[in-house]
Amino acid sequence: MPEVKTVFREVLPKKGQLSIEDVPTMILCKPKLLPLKSVTLEKLEKMQMEAQEAVRQQELATKEQLQ
Repeated sequence: MPEVKTVFREVLPKKGQLSIEDVPTMILCKPKLLPLKSVTLEKLEKMQMEAQEAVRQQELATKEQLQ
C-alpha cells in the first residue's frame, strides 16, 4: 500500500471576518524548591546554639573557679 501524503493549503477568506479562537492552555514549568527551613529560622537557631555554648562556657569557668 503506497502512503498518500495530503498537503493542506491555508485558505484565507477574501470577504468577511477572520476569527481566531485563543484557548488558554496549561504551561508546565520547573517546580520551585522551597527550603525546609527559612533563612530567619536558621539564623535564630544559630544564635540559640551560640547562646547555649556561651552558657556552657560560663558554667565551666565558674566550676573551675570554685575548685
